[in-house]
Amino acid sequence: MWRSLRNLFHLIRLVLTLARHGALFLMERLPHAPALGVIARVAHALLRRREALKLREGERLSQALEALGPSFIKLGQSLATRSDLIGDDVADDLSRLQDRLPAFPAAIARATVEEELERPIEALYSSFEDTPAAAASIAQVHFAVTTEGEEVAVKILRPGIEKRFERDLDLLHWIAELAEQLLPWTRRLKPVEVVELFAETVTIEMDLRFEAAAAAELGENFVDDPNFHVPAIDWTRTSRRTMTIERIHGDRIDDLVALERSGHDVDQILTRSAWAFFQQVFRDGFFHADMHPGNIFVRADGSLAPVDFGIMGRLDKKTRDFLADMMTGFLTGNYRLAAEVHFRAGYVPAHKSVDQFTQACRSIGEPIFGKPMHEISLARLLAQLFKITEQFEMETQPQLLLLQKTMFVAEGVGRTLNPNVNMWELARPLIEEWMVENRGPEARIRRVAIDAARAVERLPGLLEKTETAIGELADGGLRLHRDTVTRMAEEQSRRRPGYWPLWVAALVVLAVLALD
Repeated sequence: MWRSLRNLFHLIRLVLTLARHGALFLMERLPHAPALGVIARVAHALLRRREALKLREGERLSQALEALGPSFIKLGQSLATRSDLIGDDVADDLSRLQDRLPAFPAAIARATVEEELERPIEALYSSFEDTPAAAASIAQVHFAVTTEGEEVAVKILRPGIEKRFERDLDLLHWIAELAEQLLPWTRRLKPVEVVELFAETVTIEMDLRFEAAAAAELGENFVDDPNFHVPAIDWTRTSRRTMTIERIHGDRIDDLVALERSGHDVDQILTRSAWAFFQQVFRDGFFHADMHPGNIFVRADGSLAPVDFGIMGRLDKKTRDFLADMMTGFLTGNYRLAAEVHFRAGYVPAHKSVDQFTQACRSIGEPIFGKPMHEISLARLLAQLFKITEQFEMETQPQLLLLQKTMFVAEGVGRTLNPNVNMWELARPLIEEWMVENRGPEARIRRVAIDAARAVERLPGLLEKTETAIGELADGGLRLHRDTVTRMAEEQSRRRPGYWPLWVAALVVLAVLALD
C-alpha cells in the first residue's frame, strides 16, 4: 500500500511536469486507451506553457525529461531507439538529449575518492584537477596524474545518486506493472521486461567496478588490434563509486577541422570505425552501446580510442545469426529469407502467415533495394521493421534495442565523416569473411560435428543412468509382465541396434578436419 501511494504521488508530479512542457502527446495517440487521451488533452489545455507551442514535439519531451532529472534523461536516451513507438521525428530529437548536469563541488569529489580508496588523495595522485572535464547525470570526470606519473581520468559518482535512481526506477516498474495488468494490449511490448533491462543498465552504471570490468573485457577482445585502443584500468584506484582509467589524448571523431589539422585520413577513420563496430557486434557479441561522438577519439597514430563504458550491449550467437541472415535477406532482395528467420528465431508466432510477413518485409526492403549503399541505413531498416510488429504479434526484443540505438549513432558519425560513403559497405570484406566462417556450408558442418561430439560425450553418462535404472528395476522397483518382456526382446532383435550414430559423427568430424 505504501509503495502504491508513494508512486502515485510521484506519478502525479511526472504527469504535471510533462503537461507543463506539452509533452503528453504520446498519451493522446494511444488507440487502445481513449480515456488516457482525454486526460492528456485536458491536462495540456489547463497547464501547457505558451512557449512550448513553438517547439517540436521531441524538443518538448526532451525539455520535460531534463526537468525530471537524471533517471528520465537516461530513459529518454533509451526511448530514442523506439521510433516504432514514438515516431522518427521524436526519436531523432531524443537522440540529441544531452546527458549533462551542473558539476558537484571538487571537495565532494576528493572526499569520495578518499573514502572509497581509504587513502589521502595526495597518496594516490600527484595532481588532481578540481575543474571536472565532464559532468553527466550519474558521475563526473576529473583528470589527474598518479604518484607513478601516469596520466589518468578519475570518474566519481554523484552524491546520493543511487537513492534517486532507486526511487525513479521503482516508479517506472510500478507503471509498467499497472500497464500490463490494466492494458493487455501492452503486454506484446513487454513494458516490465524493458524497464528491467533499463534498470539493469543503470544499476551497472552506478557500480564503477562493472564499468571497469566492461572496459577490461573490451580491451581483451582488441588486445592485438593496433587500430582500436581501449584505455587500461587502474584497478588499485578503482572501487564501487570511483574509477581510474588511462587518459586518452586525441581528437573527437566528429571534429573534422581537428582531424584534418592532425593529418588524419577521414575515410580510413571511417573504415576502422566500421570494422571495429562489426567485430564487436558479430565476432564478440559484446559492444560499446553509447558510442556517440564525444565517446570516441582519434589518437595521433590514427587508432580509435573509446571512453565511457557504462552502457554495453551483449548479443548471443543465436541473435547474431538472426541479424546476419535477416540483413542478408533485405540487402539481396530475398524477402522470404528475411521473413523465415523471424519465424525460426521465434520472434513471430508460428500461427502467423509466412507469406504475409514476407510481403510486409518486401514493403520495407523494396524502397532500398538497388540503392547505393551510402543511401541505405540498416538502423532505420530495423526501426521500420519494428513498426510492423503489432500486426504480426511480434514481441519486443529488448536485446536488440541497444543495438539499434548504437547503429543509429554509428551511422550518424559515418555521415559526418563522409556523407557519400556507407560504413557497412566499408566493412563488407569483414562481413563476407564472417558470413563464410559462421553461416556458410563449412560452418554448418562444423556445428553438426560439434553437436555430434557433444552427443558422444553424453553417451557414457546416459548409459550409466540406464544401467542404474535397470539395476533399480531388478532390485524390485518396476515389475514387467513376462509377455511384455518377451515382446520387447523380439522388437529389439528385429531392429538390430548398432553404433551407426557414432560412425556418422566420426565421419562428420573427419570431413571437418579435411576442410580445415
